[in-house]
Formats: sequence, structure tokens, C-alpha cells
Amino acid sequence: MSAAQLLAACVCVVGFAPPTKHVRGPTQQYSTIQYPKNPLESVLSLGAPRFQPPNGTYVTAGGVGVTRQSFTVEDAHGATEALVDALDDRRGVLMHSSYEFPGRYARWTVGFSDPPVLLSGRARDFALSALNDRGRKILQMLEGHLRDDDAVASLEEEDNYARLVGRIRDSDPSQIRREEERSKEPSLMSVVRNVVQTLYHPDDPQLGLYGALGYDLMFQFEPINPSLSRKEQQRDVALFIPDEILVVDTREQQAWTIQYDFTWCVAGEEETVSTVDMARSGTTRKHEEGTPVQDRDVEPGGYASLTERSKQEFACGNLFEVVLSQQWSVPAEAKPSAVFRTLRKRNPSPYGFLMNLRGEDDSSVPWISGYGKGEYLVGASPEMFVRVERIEGKMRVETCPISGTIERGADALEDAVQVRTLLGSKKDESELTMCTDVDRNDKSRICAPGSVKVIGRRQIEMYSKLIHTVDHVEGYLREGFDALDAFLCHTWAVTVTGAPKAWAARFIEKHERSARAWYGGAVGHVAFDGSLNTGLTLRTIHYADGVASVRAGATLLYDSDPVAEEAETELKASAMLGALRSTAAGESPAPVEPVVEGFDPEEAGIGKRVLLVDHEDSFVHTLANYLRQTGADVEVSRCGPAALNAIKEDGPWALVVLSPGPGCPSDFDVSGTLDACSASRTPVFGVCLGLQGIVEHFGGTLGQLNVPVHGKPAQVSQKSGSTVFEGLPDEFDVARYHSLHGVDVPDELEVVATTESGGEGSVVMGVEHKTLPIAAVQFHPESILTNPRHGLRMLANCLRRLSYD
Repeated sequence: MSAAQLLAACVCVVGFAPPTKHVRGPTQQYSTIQYPKNPLESVLSLGAPRFQPPNGTYVTAGGVGVTRQSFTVEDAHGATEALVDALDDRRGVLMHSSYEFPGRYARWTVGFSDPPVLLSGRARDFALSALNDRGRKILQMLEGHLRDDDAVASLEEEDNYARLVGRIRDSDPSQIRREEERSKEPSLMSVVRNVVQTLYHPDDPQLGLYGALGYDLMFQFEPINPSLSRKEQQRDVALFIPDEILVVDTREQQAWTIQYDFTWCVAGEEETVSTVDMARSGTTRKHEEGTPVQDRDVEPGGYASLTERSKQEFACGNLFEVVLSQQWSVPAEAKPSAVFRTLRKRNPSPYGFLMNLRGEDDSSVPWISGYGKGEYLVGASPEMFVRVERIEGKMRVETCPISGTIERGADALEDAVQVRTLLGSKKDESELTMCTDVDRNDKSRICAPGSVKVIGRRQIEMYSKLIHTVDHVEGYLREGFDALDAFLCHTWAVTVTGAPKAWAARFIEKHERSARAWYGGAVGHVAFDGSLNTGLTLRTIHYADGVASVRAGATLLYDSDPVAEEAETELKASAMLGALRSTAAGESPAPVEPVVEGFDPEEAGIGKRVLLVDHEDSFVHTLANYLRQTGADVEVSRCGPAALNAIKEDGPWALVVLSPGPGCPSDFDVSGTLDACSASRTPVFGVCLGLQGIVEHFGGTLGQLNVPVHGKPAQVSQKSGSTVFEGLPDEFDVARYHSLHGVDVPDELEVVATTESGGEGSVVMGVEHKTLPIAAVQFHPESILTNPRHGLRMLANCLRRLSYD
């Protein structure tokens, strides 16, 4: 079939005749072209591909004929891994969602290598570069539409369509009459909009622009003067147009590739331009390692000082919050593909990505040619920036602001404690509240009245090292606005700038030590069906000229703790830096650090025998499990003759542990057990009932709480220098299961921990004998309400410290 026949076929199939002259990008509105409603648009995509498109042809809104061929992929894993390897040396993009959240995120993969066209831009200059011969044809198709665009001040075709180089018309702030129209002012995004409108068709969700949009785009819409130095190679936009795409829908367990060809009639002539039957090709350049570089751009303690400086702005009302960042740099010793695989395994996220953004091979302009050793972005971003999709004929805009952060625990039990702490933090609640209020304002600029809603409030999302609180906000676009308006109205997210946005951005530009480049911008897909899916450029490694850089920030408020905020940025950066270093060294992830350096609780019991006396308790075997985690050899014996015989005849024992239990100590003759331990010179540790028995044995008395506490949390305060609590915080949370408690503690025992119990005053939570290796706690160290690391540490302390020697 000839190119002309193909285009005619497109017209017949779609029923939309190509224009006889170029369609003017700015005046061509999506809403003027009516297409039948797609039944698949009644369900949210959650970011995943909607369907495997059928083979066929169609004509875009700008009169370009498109031929689409789709092929089922049987080995999705193999195809994905081959693409990951290819992106070390070949231009392209892989976007990978490995994180699911009901109503928000699904798992999927989309990617390609060797695209035909790259759109680059810096400030108000842009270039469309042909990366192969197919790209030259596509530039020829796009040229007329760009020339007719009122936003384009100049456009030059170079070297037989090797590139189109242009400049965006300067905006006149005095002519802006309506803030709602600010997103339509001339900018680099005008070129993006022109390309989208030229190639628009509602039934092809995969074809589009893929890549990265930098932080400095914000300066084209807000009166902010850049004062930090920028590298000559820095770009504000790097977006590819692919013509062969791999798609993996993990949710539906389907995968396919799509190949595209383009045909177009030259305006006023019989001539057609087509990519049909042209080879798909690209060039390679090996990844190169870097050289030693500056470790970080802010000295230790410097970020805390910047936090103090920001408080002056909060105090006088100039800012409500601000997100300051700092950057770390290391030699890029590991291949981008290897680091991507490490992050994918360690840091599942909704916006994982690997991008080879290499510029042109032969341009003399730095921002077009790019970095000599190549440029890559490797990331595992947790945060959606803006997602727009058509739902039953309406354009839905959604965002998921993240603010509020705490470190992950060692396991699910510690995670639960951390979640409770995070949700109880008024500071973190204020952070997220301000972010969401700003986000709702962004949407209200372009969304239908009443459609902007918070559909999820302070929801928990867990990542490899961090727990976040997240809000979920949606709105529906008003007539006359499109996905790019939604994108620009949110530029950039308050979670990476602060509030008010323009003032926060000025403060950032004045006080950060280096330009953000891609950080705080967005990565993703601007689709030619009018939809959009982007994530914030966070938790990202930027490779440039053989150097790998990581940037991390924190949301600062008036009540921020400067030291804690600096620690938060270091924690956020540690996942990326750790992935770089361990991948380069071929190491596995580092183990969890012990609570206190120099002492590993999991080794305290090695070579020691422990007898656990069971007082018919419901938790004794969990307590035994904790003891065994120290490396100890543990035997459980029911109280009475069996336990007494074990103490007298089966010793020596490193420790006898008196379990909790119902009733009172005399029901189990706890005093007789203690006599047997004393006679055999065996150290003792008591839990709950065990503490009560020790208090009574040495002449103390017990009382009964007015209200029993069973499965209740409490905060315990410890006395410094105690044996049991060495290495634990001065105050920590525990679980209580008791009604009896020590009231009159004898002189031989020292109270080493207490808690407040309603109107009953201070309640004894821990005792230690002043001269003998005997100690006890009233709470349950093995309960899920007690931090597992704390519980294990207490038992390890007893094994290490309680001894007649």
C-alpha cells in the first residue's frame, strides 16, 4: 500500500478528513472533535494500561495518519529485563509501578528504546531532534503546526530535518487578565501542547511523550529570578516520542508491544511523508564511570541552620511552610540498569523509572548535546504529581500529596508503633493539611465548581525505609481546560516547594546551595489521547558526566526541630545512596542496626541455658520465643514440682524467668521457686506476676488497681543506670495486663521504672534487687504493644548483666 493509499484508508476508517492546510495548534481544541464514548473509560485505570489496542489505522486531530500494529508478548519478564539492559547504552525510558494501593495505584510497566524524536528545552529555547531517519520524517510532519503556533516566536529547520530549533514568544505579564488562563501563556509547554494536539486521538492511550520535566519550568509561570548557577547542559524538558512501546499490565497479566508508523500530506501538495517501511534504529554510547566529587553541597549541621533561618519567615508570615533540600554526590561506579534493579527490589514504588536522556550526538549547543558521558535518571518516587484521565466523558484530575514522615520499624509490630506515632503528630498533620489546602486551590483554578474533593485523608503508605501520611484529592476539569492545564496549575507540588508557592520558591532559590535541575519536577507520560500520568522526581539518582547525585528535602514549619529535619533528609537520601554503594560493591542490603552500638541483643544468650517457669499463662511461649532470639537454649516448665526439680537437678541455669499468669503469686508458690533459685545461686527475672511474687517474697505488699488494665498501652519512665533498661529510651511504650501491683516495695528492692495510671498516681513498673541478680517488670515485654526491639533488649540485658559472678 502506498503512503497516499494508507492515508486515504485512515480517512475511511476514522471518518475524519485530514485538513488541506496545517491545523493551528493553539486554536485546535480537543472538545471540537466528537468521538464515540469508550466503555473502558467507566473504570479508573489506577495508572495501568487500559487495554491492548487493536491493529488498524486512524487519523489524528492534526491530520497525521497513524498505522498501529500490536503484538502479544509471551515472556514479559524477559522483554522487560532486555529493555533495562538496553537503556545503559541506548536512549529511552522505562516506567515501572511496583506498588499497589486500592483506588490509587496498580502495577504496570511501559518502556522503549531508540525513539525517533527528542524534544529538549531550556528557558524559552527548544529543539526537536531527529534521533534516526524516521525522526526526520516526523519533524517534517510537525514543522508546519509549530510554525503556525502563536506561542512560537521563531523556528529554524537544520540539516535536512536533523532538528527543528525554536524559541517561545516572551509572555507579557501586563496582558494576563485572568489567573485561570495563566497555564495557557507561552512556555516550553506550549510546544508540548502543540505536539499533543497535532497527534491527538482519543483511542490510543499508549502513544505520547515520555520523559522528564525539570524544576525550572516553574520560573516560566511565576516571577522568580534564578540566582543559583546552572550547568550549561541543564535542560528543563527532555521528552521522547517513541514509535515502538513495550507495555506490561501486571494486574491483568498481559503484555504487548506496539509499533507505529506515521503518514502525512504536505499542505497544498500531492506529496506525502511517511515512516512506513523505514528501519527502526538508534545509536549507542556506553555508560562511563565518574571521578571523585564533592560529597554533599551542605555541610553537616548546615541544614539545621537553614531550618532555623526559615523560622524567621514563618514568624513574620512570609511563609507557612517551605521544602528545603540538600544534595549528595558520588562517583557513578554502578551501571544505571544495576542500580534500577536494586531500587526495584528494595524500594517498590508507584513511580519507578530508568531513563537514558542522552542529548544529540553532534550539536554544538550544550543543552541540546547534553553531558559528554551521558545523562540518566534512576528513581523510585513515592508520590504522584498529576494524573488526568477521561472517565465517562469527563476529564478527572487527581493528586496524592505526601507530607508526614517517620522511619520504618524492624517488623510489622514496630511499624504499627511508628504509624501510631506519626498519626499522633500534630506537626505532621499540619504539614499535610497545608499541602492539601494548597493542592485543592490549584485544582479549583481549572476544575468545575464542587468537583474538587478530598477522597482520602491521612492514609498510610509504607516504603522501604519510610512511612508517609498521604491525602488523595480529585477534581473534574471545566470546559476549555485540558490535562496540560491541570499539570501546569500544580507546578510545582507544594510538597516540594512550600506555601505560598512563589514565596517559597524564592526562598529556595536564595538559600539552597545548588540548582535542583530535575529534582522536584516530574517524570512520566503525556499521552496523545489527552490523558497524563506523572510522578514527582523524588528518591531519584541523577547521572551526569559519570557523577551520581541524590537530593532530598524536608517540609519545614515553625515548630520544626532543626536537628530532626536534617536527619530526615539524610534518611530519605540513604536509600538511594545505599543502592548506589551496595550495587557498585555487589553487596546485599545491610542488616538492621542494633539498638545500641557495641551490643547485639541477638547474641547475648549464645551458650546460655534459660528456664522459663510457666504460671498457666497465655503468653509464655511468645516470651520463650523472644528469649530464644537472643541465642539462648530455652526450656519451658510448668510451675510446681517440675520447675523445682529442673532448678535443683538440671542446672546450672544462666537465668530463671518467672512468667506472667492469672491470680496472685501465692496461687503458684512463687516464693518457693525463688527459694530454690537462691539455693542454687540462679539469677531471676520476673514478668508481671513474677514481679508481684518478688515484691511479696522480700516482704512487700500488693494492691489492686481501681480499674484493671488488660491489653492497654502505657508509657513507662525508667531510672537511669538500671540493669534491665540499659540502652533503652528514658521513656517508652509498653503493654499492661494486670490488676495487682506492688504498693509497698521493700528496702532490698529498688524501683527502676514507673508509670502514671489515671487517678491512682505512680505505679511500679520495674524493680531490681540492690545486691542480688534479681529483677522484674510489671508489663509484658513480649506484647505487640511493646516495641519488639525494646522487649528483646530487656531480655538480653538480663542475660548479660544478671549473674552471681
